[in-house]
Amino acid sequence: MKYNRISKYKIRKIIKCFAEDLTATSTSNLLGINRNTINAYYNLLREKIFLFSLEEERKEPGEFELDESYFGARRVRGKRGRGAVGKTPVFGVLKREGKVHVSIVPRCSKEELMPIIQGKILEGSTIHTE
Repeated sequence: MKYNRISKYKIRKIIKCFAEDLTATSTSNLLGINRNTINAYYNLLREKIFLFSLEEERKEPGEFELDESYFGARRVRGKRGRGAVGKTPVFGVLKREGKVHVSIVPRCSKEELMPIIQGKILEGSTIHTE
C-alpha cells in the first residue's frame, strides 16, 4: 500500500488475523489500528487471492514439495492428524523458489490427490514428500 506507516510486524499480524477469519473490527481492537485501515488491507488480500485463483493452470517442470495439513478448531479431546474430527484437510503443492497451489480435499487418499498432482507437475519433475 502506498504511504503506509504500519510496521512489517503489524502487517504480518493483520495477515494472521485475516487467515484466522477475524473481522476487521476485532483485528482493529486487537492491534490498535483504525478499522478502515484494516478493511483496506483485508480488501487488498482478497484481491490478491482472487487474482491468484484466476491465473492460468499449467504444468511446470522442476522440484516440488507436497504435503497435507489439517485446519480447524483447536485440538479437542480425541485423535490428532488424519483421524481428527472437525478438521478440514488441505493439500499443498510448493514449487521450490516458486508459487504454492493449495486445495481443500475431502480425503487425503491417492484417488483424491493424484489428479491435483498430475494437473500441476510435468512428468520427470522431482517430488519431495514426507
